[in-house]
Amino acid sequence: MARKENNQEDIRFPDQKIVVSPLEEEMQNSYIDYAMSVIVSRALPDVRDGLKPVHRRILYSMYEDNLTNDKPFRKSATAVGNVLGRYHPHGDASVYDALVRLAQDFSMRYTLVDGHGNFGSIDGDPPAAYRYTEARMSKISNELLRDIEKETVDWDPNFDEQRKEPRVLPSRFPNLLVNGSSGIAVGMTTNIPPHNLREVIDATICVIRNEDADLDEIMEYIKGPDFPTKGIIMGRAGIRAAYATGRGRIHVRARTELEEFSQGRTRIIVTELPYMVNKARLIESIADQVKNKKIEGISALRDETDRDGMRVVIELKRDANPQVVLNRLYASTQFQTTFAIVLLALVDNQTQPKVLTLKQILDEYIVFQREIIRRRTEYDLKKARERAHILEGLRIAVDNIDEVIRIIRTSYNDARERLMERFNLSEIQAQAILEMQLRRLQGLEREKIESEYQELMEKIAYFLRLLSDEELLKSVLVEELTEIREKYGDDRHTEIALVEDEIDIEDLIDEEECVYTLTHAGYIKRMPANTYKAQRRGGRGITAMTTREEDYVETVFTASTHDYILFFTNFGRAYRKKGYLIPESGRQAKGTNIVNIIPLQVGEKVSAMIHMRDFEEEVYFVMVTRGGTVKRMAMTALKNIRNVGIRAITLDEDDELISVRETDGSQKILIATHDGMAICFCETDLRPMGRMASGVRGIRLRKGDYCVGAARTRDSGSVLTVTEKGYGKRTPIEEYLRGVVCEGAEREAQNRGGLGLKNYNITEKTGKVADVKIVDDSDDILIISDDGTIIRMAAADISTYSRATQGVKLMRIGEDARVISIARTEKDEDIGEKDNESEAIPDETEE
Repeated sequence: MARKENNQEDIRFPDQKIVVSPLEEEMQNSYIDYAMSVIVSRALPDVRDGLKPVHRRILYSMYEDNLTNDKPFRKSATAVGNVLGRYHPHGDASVYDALVRLAQDFSMRYTLVDGHGNFGSIDGDPPAAYRYTEARMSKISNELLRDIEKETVDWDPNFDEQRKEPRVLPSRFPNLLVNGSSGIAVGMTTNIPPHNLREVIDATICVIRNEDADLDEIMEYIKGPDFPTKGIIMGRAGIRAAYATGRGRIHVRARTELEEFSQGRTRIIVTELPYMVNKARLIESIADQVKNKKIEGISALRDETDRDGMRVVIELKRDANPQVVLNRLYASTQFQTTFAIVLLALVDNQTQPKVLTLKQILDEYIVFQREIIRRRTEYDLKKARERAHILEGLRIAVDNIDEVIRIIRTSYNDARERLMERFNLSEIQAQAILEMQLRRLQGLEREKIESEYQELMEKIAYFLRLLSDEELLKSVLVEELTEIREKYGDDRHTEIALVEDEIDIEDLIDEEECVYTLTHAGYIKRMPANTYKAQRRGGRGITAMTTREEDYVETVFTASTHDYILFFTNFGRAYRKKGYLIPESGRQAKGTNIVNIIPLQVGEKVSAMIHMRDFEEEVYFVMVTRGGTVKRMAMTALKNIRNVGIRAITLDEDDELISVRETDGSQKILIATHDGMAICFCETDLRPMGRMASGVRGIRLRKGDYCVGAARTRDSGSVLTVTEKGYGKRTPIEEYLRGVVCEGAEREAQNRGGLGLKNYNITEKTGKVADVKIVDDSDDILIISDDGTIIRMAAADISTYSRATQGVKLMRIGEDARVISIARTEKDEDIGEKDNESEAIPDETEE
């Protein structure tokens, strides 16, 4: 009405449809679509062929036009125009720039385009216009497209749906590593250096033959990046960091020589530059710094580069120290550059950008190549069967040639149908007979038909065997990669120099004592141990982590970030990781799901974790199961643990592993049960067993009882027992040994396999036993409840009582909560602090 009063009327059209959309939502959706388009269709390479879409389209368009290395050159404008018209509806400059880079031997380790004419220079000179240059595929490019016609890859429609373009090229060598890639997408970047073809293929073969090969084994083959401009990589720490994590920084230096000339003066000769350094700009930069006196000691500077190679001459003054000048050049010019490696590529069929380790890149490529060989074999099998089918018809015709001729001569227009009916042929076979030339009736031609048929039968049998035999498929892949290595491989260009006191990746991680926490639902994290300040006995504790509903903290332990963490699962399997590989999280964060750290099976969960520096001789693991079985195994039996884990103990169907303890071979083992019993026996009662052994009986359980924990005894220690309702006590270890308690008497451990002794006086008030630990006055204790709360206290603050007592209240817990685990850690020096404290609960003892 207001509009009508102001003489403003809505303009309506009978067919208009107005869609109302919030601006914020529309912008968000449009930006996400744009970002994904840039990520998938422009800026990032595919992990399988190492190419971005524009490079893939250039190579495939040239392949379509038969511009292979054995054909004459054609104008670059032809290739650019065909790419634009068929597959890439963008500007011609972007296509030509991409084509030029594929032809530059100072940009590509192995050029994929063979260029004729001016394609630019290392001095930054621009290439000539595409109407002046000529291009064709290089020889090694054939390997990227080999077998593409055999239905080895998937295809997508082009922009106008008039043609099909390959989603990925077969890439019969690992091009992503060999030639590298760089690109900036929305919110992410990739910068993959080139590598030596021979080294990469050797590493690929290594992983094919040993799927569990670790980084050290792979780096025996791949020493590091190999740049086309050569240069010197300073140290291996950055290389290893990049290969282990997907990110790293390496320092690349120019290659220089010191040369004396007239009257004892020295000059610096530069023959190699770091990757992607513009030589002309570098010389200009040096000249400017000499002019501004930022670099002193240089008297002359000139470029003597010719067809024989690079040569930049820097003449020094008579009194200049050559090493000082060199160090200044390294520090203030591009004589030394930093290459930031980011191994980011598209995985999962171009749907997900992901930072990959070196091992993951090789794994992805191998999976892809196995699929290529499988699809190629299926195609060859199909074609062989089709040809064999026709030959079977021709054999019938040759064997019955007189009757075939009679049927054809007496037919009007139904010869094919009569042949099919007479000899039970298919339509394809009958048509082939009708098209058969008369010369095929000769004896020699008949022998050729039979010979070809027998060869096809052998091929079909081989193809079927290849499809069913995984080892044969691997051997074919290794053979084909070896052939490419021998044909195109060359020596390494870039030297890797050793650096004194070099830092390895582990040295980049600060070593600190951390608390590692695992929830019942499988969320793990690490936090510095000083996150928890010591509190007085009876406090409420502080929240250790935010847990989901029905989840609670189940396991906690302390270890260094540089220790090995061994994960033992309830299925009896063992896994291994370095401590710093466990993601660090805040105190209230729920952490990372353990399945992202180790490959657990369905229903498998971690039941014990142990930390160590090295796998030592004469060190053992003692394992205890819920059903009371115990097993001793040498630590060295777990030295070589694969990524998928290995079996550490064979369990009965209804049993599970609950505890693992590290021993020196001569200790006493204490096992405690849920109903308050405990047994302590000598470790020597157990003979060392292999990984596949099941173990022997450790304690005889009464009906309904089960084991809750196990510990190693210490001479100065006492047994700390904590119940589900927060009660606990310390008991001298001597009370668990065999014999009558008497002052000064020497006692021995009990015999393995007995019922044990009473460990705790269980009442409704205390609840049943939750866990046990061996502690002394130098320890602190972490007590964990299933509502996600942890309390830390000094072990010395917990009163000492005999075995058959109730103990004292150690931790207040809610009505529906219960204590589920305890952990021992080093003593906190700030035990006197009052942070988060509550008043102590009086001792409550009951004999």
